Amino acid sequence: MRLTQFHLATVKETPSDADVISQKLMLRAGMIRKLAAGIYTWTPLGLRVLRKVETIVREEMNRAGALELLMPSIQPRELWEETERWAKFGGQLLKIKDRKDGEFCYGPTHEEVITDFARGELRSYKQLPINFYQIQTKFRDEIRPRFGVMRAREFLMKDAYSFHLDEACMQREYQNMYDAYTRIFTRLGLRFRAVAADSGAIGGTGSHEFHVLADSGEDAIAFTSDGNYAANVELAEAIAPGPRAAATQALEQFATPTQRTCEEVAALLGAPLATTVKSVAVMGEQGFVLALVRGDHQVNEIKLAKIEGLGEYRLATETEIIEHLGAVPGFIGPLSPKKSITVIADRTVAAMSDFVVGANATGFHTKGVNWGRDLPEPLVADIRNVVEGEPAPMGTWSIARGIEVGHVFQLGQKYAKAMGAEVLDENGKARTMFMGCYGIGVSRIVAAAIEQNHDANGIQWPNAIAPFHVAVLPLGADRSEAVRAAAEELYSQLTAAGLDVLMDDRKGVRPGAMFADQELIGIPHRIVVSDRGLAAGQFEYRDRRAAENENWSREGLVERLMAKIRG
Repeated sequence: MRLTQFHLATVKETPSDADVISQKLMLRAGMIRKLAAGIYTWTPLGLRVLRKVETIVREEMNRAGALELLMPSIQPRELWEETERWAKFGGQLLKIKDRKDGEFCYGPTHEEVITDFARGELRSYKQLPINFYQIQTKFRDEIRPRFGVMRAREFLMKDAYSFHLDEACMQREYQNMYDAYTRIFTRLGLRFRAVAADSGAIGGTGSHEFHVLADSGEDAIAFTSDGNYAANVELAEAIAPGPRAAATQALEQFATPTQRTCEEVAALLGAPLATTVKSVAVMGEQGFVLALVRGDHQVNEIKLAKIEGLGEYRLATETEIIEHLGAVPGFIGPLSPKKSITVIADRTVAAMSDFVVGANATGFHTKGVNWGRDLPEPLVADIRNVVEGEPAPMGTWSIARGIEVGHVFQLGQKYAKAMGAEVLDENGKARTMFMGCYGIGVSRIVAAAIEQNHDANGIQWPNAIAPFHVAVLPLGADRSEAVRAAAEELYSQLTAAGLDVLMDDRKGVRPGAMFADQELIGIPHRIVVSDRGLAAGQFEYRDRRAAENENWSREGLVERLMAKIRG
């Protein structure tokens, strides 16, 4: 591609509304342009990268035996009512009406549509197992779209759904997709990790997330020091500490007129933060619940929601807190509530003695609190996030940051049962099918790759998804016939070898501007053609990730470059 025939619109200034490096660089490189909050136009440059990601995903899905189809993006309310998700999916579901007042949504996912398709197409066990996939635009009405295409409202996704006669078959396909995803992210040239995860709103019996590792990642990933297990921090188990020590302090209430947080109370006492207990008040199906974690720990919302009666919990209001505990937030705890409450203590809290809690009196806390003596023994559960360096079931926990780009689920019979998706088995008996679900955020991968691969000058694309493999930069071509002819010959040779080549044939552009544009948009390889180099029988080569230039002989250059690109 000749740059004079291509649309490239780079900018020097960092956009003021950009939050993360991928968003900044995609805007500066001219890969995307914002149309509305969370909605972007992909320019020709950005689309080249997006399509390369899509191609690798499609090739590996086909290799794994999945069949591509394309489902409607607009879905009728009736299907979502069958699974009771019309209301449950919440505000992310963009609901619309047609001219006849029929209600629809813009699909954020396609479990209902594919299950409807399957119940109409699949009749016999002989048609199973089967896996259908699509690569299609989705829409989720995020409350706060941010981070560019990383958390956009409209995005490109690969979603696949498999159908099986029994659970064992579903689990085999789950492993097949897990392996396919591993190949996909390896081919994309990304550093990634698969972690055990919570199934969330999609549901099912088991799932893994695939994360691109990056310091800017939204998600915390916990992995054991032996390297044999990794999980999203939402799922990582915090094991119980050793036996509880005996009480050594008397119960004592003390004034904390302005100290509301555990950090402030610990500072007032001159005591470690780990001697305080944080109280989180929630309302569950059975009423008021007080969840307790150590002052230096954080409540894990996913774990808490898995406790019986808390599946649909919400934070208690200040009025409810005062009604049950007799104090305003900041001074609450499990001691002497005004009304009957349920107390759930994290495993660590259950093993504490002589700890500090809110006194349930505004402006006061209590120290020297002990289970059994001052409080009845609580319900005990793992309800917190693990932290770096603490014991794990095997070894110790380490924490890294990751960007979720893929998720595989064992759905089981959740959707098939709700929608009556059945086939006849070998005995002619109707059987509800088992399902698997497998998603990849195609557009999100582009941003995640940038978060992992950039420097102060711009993007550093892996070879597999770069918009162009190599940039040819002829210096002074408008003044030197020799440079122009050599650049044209090189461009033809590289193109004939099957490489994506961008030749900067713009007139009057200074070398510094050429280099800056090429580094910003992240082309992995650069070849400079100049009169000085030609006189020496050489081209100047630079790997985008290298600190220095290399002088390459014109002889064998194409083969040498091909070897670098192939790795």
